[in-house]
Amino acid sequence: MKVIVDQEACVASGQCVLAADTVFDQDDDGIAVLLQENPSAEVAADVREAAAICPALAIRIEE
Repeated sequence: MKVIVDQEACVASGQCVLAADTVFDQDDDGIAVLLQENPSAEVAADVREAAAICPALAIRIEE
């Protein structure tokens, strides 16, 4: 799994951090920051949820 965050599309809702805080964080402006480009299988479901609930669809997952 490879995670890609489009920071320009991000609307700083923070939903990704709530869903998968070991993979995502936010900068001082609230924009999503990717902590792990290739997260472990243990958090894969959380990362998929983060991508699904992102209001800006700024998270893309490549399998």
